[in-house]
Amino acid sequence: MIRLTVGFDQREAIAFHTFVQSVIDHTRVPVAVTPLALSALQGYQEMHRDGSNTFIYSRFLTPWLMGHEGWAIFADGDMVVRSDLSELWGLRDDRYAAMVVKHDYQTKSNKKYLGNKNENYPRKNWSSVVLWNCGHPKNKILTPEFVMGQTGAFLHRFSWLDDSEIGELPIEWNWLAIEYPSNDEAKLIHYTLGTPCFKDYKDSALAEHWHSAMRRAEMGLGS
Repeated sequence: MIRLTVGFDQREAIAFHTFVQSVIDHTRVPVAVTPLALSALQGYQEMHRDGSNTFIYSRFLTPWLMGHEGWAIFADGDMVVRSDLSELWGLRDDRYAAMVVKHDYQTKSNKKYLGNKNENYPRKNWSSVVLWNCGHPKNKILTPEFVMGQTGAFLHRFSWLDDSEIGELPIEWNWLAIEYPSNDEAKLIHYTLGTPCFKDYKDSALAEHWHSAMRRAEMGLGS
């Protein structure tokens, strides 16, 4: 079974449901989905005030939520998958504490959805899709108390890990819509500047894939 934690923000709740619908549509093995809703994270209180969404820091609780055992995937909610998630799951490598797409880019826009700032910083978007080795000794430090006390720079740069402990995933598993050229072969599309549920991004690059998954979530159709 694939264990999947997904970012949830009530301001774009439809994004969460659309993402989960896309997982159901394409994945042929059981998936256990945990929404990262702050109200459900006992012992964790969001102390940071610099985030554009409510799960910007709680994503680092994934190993803790899994009892620091086994593997899990974290994904932002503003995404759709277009391939079987078991392909990503199959990339697990016990040599690493975490595996990510190692983006290296400069953003095309200094603003994103809801007027939030969109600044460049080292390892930007590395933490938006993470294949977590929850049982790795270095990840046992990730507890609610620890995450609440750390800065965004420390967490999003995976500063508790050595570089050699961070594995690399293929870029197709975190393709940044708008920021990158359109790519119909992308396995996971990330609407990092704004989910198409927002009017400013309704017709943005690759939005048709999001709208297709959203319609299926609304209509409740089978595969």
